Amino acid sequence: MKTFFLLLLAGAALAGCGGNDSGAKTANSTDTAAGKSGDSSKTTTPAAGGAPNTAVTDRAPDPASVIMARKEVPVLCYHHIYDIPKATREYDVTVSEFKKQLKMLHDSGYHSVLPDQLYNYLAFGTPLPEKPFMLTYDDTDVEQFTVAKPEMDKYGFKGVYFIMTISIGRPRYMSKEQIRQLADEGHAIESHTWRHDRVDKYLTTPHIDKGTGKMVDNDWDLQLGTQRKRLEDISGKPIHYFAYPFGIWSKAGIPELKKRDIRMAFQLSTKRDPEEPLHTVRRIIVPPTWSAEGLLRVMRSAFRNADVPKAASAAVADTAAKRS
Repeated sequence: MKTFFLLLLAGAALAGCGGNDSGAKTANSTDTAAGKSGDSSKTTTPAAGGAPNTAVTDRAPDPASVIMARKEVPVLCYHHIYDIPKATREYDVTVSEFKKQLKMLHDSGYHSVLPDQLYNYLAFGTPLPEKPFMLTYDDTDVEQFTVAKPEMDKYGFKGVYFIMTISIGRPRYMSKEQIRQLADEGHAIESHTWRHDRVDKYLTTPHIDKGTGKMVDNDWDLQLGTQRKRLEDISGKPIHYFAYPFGIWSKAGIPELKKRDIRMAFQLSTKRDPEEPLHTVRRIIVPPTWSAEGLLRVMRSAFRNADVPKAASAAVADTAAKRS
């Protein structure tokens, strides 16, 4: 299934990453009329001290049509980051390329944002830093701590870690202590379910779970109930954001997420649902074939009206096109 989605992504890189996109006017946080058409999507840098205001507003989000009209923010998705000469598997990147990509983003003036910031922007039009983007990591792989965190630290970037709780503490995966350290240092720890089962297969009536042999009332409780509480206990922070396993989302599943106070959910590169844009936020998987310059090019083409500058020169752009 992951192979299918990378193929989908490859096509999307040339045609806007295939999202249910509609991109981009923002209503400023001072706008009071729902659906106000004035473009106030200008971004602002954080206040002195660099700490963004991430308090989430209690009021209901703006209408879906207003959210869909706002500029998309590029969201990158990483899995394995390996110290090998060349990555060949579709979900791998080399340490060398990862370092080049983060340096390119920093040198190009990008600022990482966290889920509360993105939610406030999409739901209410709250301004973001200039050139915002989001770094996300799926599946709890240990190199996301040992490799990705030090590189982010160099540039002041913060990441979003979507944790598959069944893997915590196992060989090649992060420990509870590492997850807690990430949370304490300002990274976001969010849910990627317990067992990485596809949500479009979840049952909401009593049944015997094939994996455990136990009676389950609702698969959402199994995947996002006690396991979510366990992860909150580890991180010391509440969880309000979710990444769909395999990027596959289900319209029927969105009410289940809302019942559990999941404010925003992330898929991969398929179309956003125009009625549920907060629960079908798009991401792109970074594959092994993209150079740093190629990554910027794909970010520009894949997210509608995103604030991504063109490559520095025609030569750089041509190299990026060939490599990605």
